[in-house]
Amino acid sequence: MAKIGKIVLDSGWLAARSTEVQLTGTQLTTTHPPSGSTSPWMEADVPGTVLGTLVKNKVVPDPFYGLENETIIDIADSGREYYTFWFFTTFERKLSGNQHLVLNFRAINYSAEVYLNGHQKVLPKGMFRRHSLDVTDILNPEGQNLLAVLVHPPDHPGKIPPEGGQGGDHEIGKDVATQYVQGWDWIAPIRDRNTGIWDEVSIYVTGPVKIIDPHLVSTFFDGYKRVYLHATTELENKGAWVAECNLNIQVSLELEGSICLVEHLQTQHVSIPAGKSVQYTFPELFFYKPNLWWPNGMGKQSMYNVIITVDVGEYGESDSWSHLFGFRKIESYIDSRTGGRLFKVNGQPIFIRGGNWILSDGLLRLSKKRYRTDIKFHADMNFNMIRCWGGGLAERPEFYHYCDIYGLLVWQEFWITGDVDGRGVPVSNPDGPLDHDLFLLCARDTVKLLRNHPSLALWVGGNEQVPPPDINDALKNDLKLHPFFVISEETGKSMEDLSLQSVDPSQYLDGTRVYIQGSMWDGFASGRGDFTDGPYEIQDPESFFRDDFYKYGFNPEVGSVGMPVAATIRATMPPEGWQIPFFRKLPNGYVKEVANPIWEYHKYIPYSKPGKVHDQILLYGTPTDLDDFCLKAQLANYIQYRALVEGYTSHMWGKHTGFLIWKTQNPWTGLRGQFYDHLLDQTAGFYGCRCAAEPIHVQLNLATYFIEVVNTQSAELSDVAIEASVWDLSGTCPYYKVFDKLSVPPKKIVSFGEMKYPKSKKPKPLYFLLLKLYNMSDYSIISRNFYWLHLPGGDYKLLEAYRKRKVPLKITSRTFIKGSTYEMEMHVKNTSKKPDSKCFTYKNNFITRLGDDDFDMASLEPVNIGTKEKDEVGLFQRICRHFSRETDGLRVAEINGTEEGVAFFLHFSVHASKTEHKEGEDTRILPVHYSDNYFSLVPGEVMPIKISFEVPPGVTPRITLHGWNYHGGHAVF
Repeated sequence: MAKIGKIVLDSGWLAARSTEVQLTGTQLTTTHPPSGSTSPWMEADVPGTVLGTLVKNKVVPDPFYGLENETIIDIADSGREYYTFWFFTTFERKLSGNQHLVLNFRAINYSAEVYLNGHQKVLPKGMFRRHSLDVTDILNPEGQNLLAVLVHPPDHPGKIPPEGGQGGDHEIGKDVATQYVQGWDWIAPIRDRNTGIWDEVSIYVTGPVKIIDPHLVSTFFDGYKRVYLHATTELENKGAWVAECNLNIQVSLELEGSICLVEHLQTQHVSIPAGKSVQYTFPELFFYKPNLWWPNGMGKQSMYNVIITVDVGEYGESDSWSHLFGFRKIESYIDSRTGGRLFKVNGQPIFIRGGNWILSDGLLRLSKKRYRTDIKFHADMNFNMIRCWGGGLAERPEFYHYCDIYGLLVWQEFWITGDVDGRGVPVSNPDGPLDHDLFLLCARDTVKLLRNHPSLALWVGGNEQVPPPDINDALKNDLKLHPFFVISEETGKSMEDLSLQSVDPSQYLDGTRVYIQGSMWDGFASGRGDFTDGPYEIQDPESFFRDDFYKYGFNPEVGSVGMPVAATIRATMPPEGWQIPFFRKLPNGYVKEVANPIWEYHKYIPYSKPGKVHDQILLYGTPTDLDDFCLKAQLANYIQYRALVEGYTSHMWGKHTGFLIWKTQNPWTGLRGQFYDHLLDQTAGFYGCRCAAEPIHVQLNLATYFIEVVNTQSAELSDVAIEASVWDLSGTCPYYKVFDKLSVPPKKIVSFGEMKYPKSKKPKPLYFLLLKLYNMSDYSIISRNFYWLHLPGGDYKLLEAYRKRKVPLKITSRTFIKGSTYEMEMHVKNTSKKPDSKCFTYKNNFITRLGDDDFDMASLEPVNIGTKEKDEVGLFQRICRHFSRETDGLRVAEINGTEEGVAFFLHFSVHASKTEHKEGEDTRILPVHYSDNYFSLVPGEVMPIKISFEVPPGVTPRITLHGWNYHGGHAVF
């Protein structure tokens, strides 16, 4: 008897262009299967796309490198047959008499013909729908089964106008498919329009009864003390007789040490007629004070494992289903004070600070590993929401899994965007996709696929557009809230005192999340669909704080620059792409950046807005080469995005309820709107956001020069103090002030006093400001914020000469290794001067915040590295408590210098150790998770930095420290 459950078919696939295969599907899966990767067959990526497979086999160049995408024939010129491909694989599975096997395609773009052992089955159109084929009767009883899939591209791939534009000629909008593939102002066209088996393929064995799409819902009473779990599932009897079933549901919670606590175990008897399906709703399960799921920054992401099994008399276990489930309640309504949409989780208002997301990779090379990195990066930036933009994907369960784990709320849009559905040049089809029934089928299937994830916060009809009336009305009806989840938009009160209706909430398609018709309606932007999102270019940092910057309550898209580091430019472009922009002085005194053609192709956005914003790179002096340009761009990135987040946060609840940055990352090697590049290296803007979006944060209002403390937590912050110190370029501290005995109410931002240094006698034209918020009881740091500032009308050009200042550093490190994973803790100390006796916070003993320490320390092995520094051991006492044995083996690196001053803009990078490497060769090991980077240290200050990464087999890592005062990189490990 075959084992019940799923086997993923993700290896051993071959692919070939259909016009080069002179065989039918029946022949391929009976008498003439391909024997291997001999022409025209090649190894295929499944899941993946045709273009991804062609790139993998070097049949076409990398479309993300330089201008190579221009050398790849577009489907508009080649015709659809050119990208119509066969995919082939084999599998073995023997069944017993009462078992059934289903062949599942979780998504195909756009339609397909499936052949299994000579039998044909046609898969209908639609990129966002699942296909399940019962192939029990056509399996080869001897073992090996031959599977061939002929995949056809979208029906309306469209053409790319010479001038490009948003969504090409908009023809792709006639299909239910991704719309970015015809190109946008942030990506070049995808030549095959993502044709392929782009999501998981699996075979699934069951007994006579199969479990289909269970729906889990939690309801709360008595202030979240009394909680009920509701569950409904479809059961299909594939047998020829009535199935007498025992249907079981088990709910367990994983405790410390991998011990599971079973909270509930319930069994119900169900009879299912032969060949029929029934919907069964379990009696509700009661929980008292369960562990709740909270978004990032609000609490733990507690998850329960729900397992549903069905046992059939005289057969045994027929099927099993499991899902991690979080008890939480999301409410959403229009805030009467701001006009913005306000979200509450478990009764607590949450100020939304998040980002817009397209997809992980433009060629749909999706993986659990990359999803984990993507989502952890967002959590590391202290974001709490991701918006899945309507021109991209209905994101995959793996994406949602990591959003569940890391606490990222998700705004999921359907596949409508205004650029492709009603406006543009040429004017696009105003009635959305041609097949409205297909759109709704895909939408309903997507809801069933994703609805059990606690991170899913709301459904939105489309981007900058409302779906056609019939689709919009159907979605409103399908996603109408169960009465228990209805919110009074006037008072913001939920109907918790309402007794549950006769219809169990788990019997709804969803019923727990609000549906909004478009991204600029009903509490977003103007709320009426007017184009009131943005802006999307560089801003003067202080402008984000001004009352007139953005007048609406919730901005769904506000964007800016995103230049990566120089190593990424060299890795993704030929030498002619390493040329930095030409700075052209205009008659009005502003500067226009003129970028090279490769940067223009990769959608570079400049650091100037002639007539409005002076060039933010030239503030530091004219760059001399690529390295200099990219370093100065990182300075601008950090300032720009920290100011954006702090500026919006300074108006928390008084003017704004949230904002989403356009956008957090690029699904290709683009040069705008990103916090980490497509190679997964972070920009300095990443750390500007990480700093500014802390749950508790001290900041300088750049418009008023008042010091503010933000408390987004649900508890009052009391008995705290702010230390403000100003440092000049000579390493002295001309201004020092402590604001003590402070308190900040929950969910509030409070202004505590003006930073008066710029108004003092003879202020320096350029200076550093260090703000620290700390507990008065033990001087533990809650928030640290470092600024470089100039007087009004000035610039940062004095920093150019400061690069020659040699400030000494001492870096103490300890390394722990588990397999290929390295976990490191660095302590970086500016040794240029002993700390002032009146300063108690120089050691930067940061409080441990929830989510800060997610390293798997318990099973790592310490590495002894010879040098013993007894006086440094205390720095690591906390981390060593995670280990079965301690070691005092430390590694110490020193960077010599004789001058006092700030060690400015320090940043680590991790590389593969190589004695020789070619010019332009990328030696970086990516991704790397840093607890902080692009940081600065005043004299005597110590900064703890955690670093985590995986190394490829046989590679020894090398860690270097770079900085404004430290050129070329200094090896510290």
